Amino acid sequence: MSLTDILSPSDIAAALRDCQAPDSFSPKKFFQISGMSKKSSSQIKDIFRILDNDQSGFIEEDELKYFLQRFECGARVLTTSETKTFLAAADHDGDGKIGAE
Repeated sequence: MSLTDILSPSDIAAALRDCQAPDSFSPKKFFQISGMSKKSSSQIKDIFRILDNDQSGFIEEDELKYFLQRFECGARVLTTSETKTFLAAADHDGDGKIGAE
């Protein structure tokens, strides 16, 4: 399974275009433009499994900086501040990892 089995390639491209400049990435806006915010919890878990590069059940900070590249290999790496902001927004228990739930 790939991300384009769940998300429209044109929506992914639009989301990536929106955050091309360093420090322009907004998780909420990216999820809206890419169509992720409209997906079922089952589909989000499928997307999570694809994004969880080491299949640990969590997305850690070192994986998160390559988040955009999971959608397109030529996409930029998230900046340190974007990575930390994204992690802080999604890490509800403060363990430094994002779980599928």
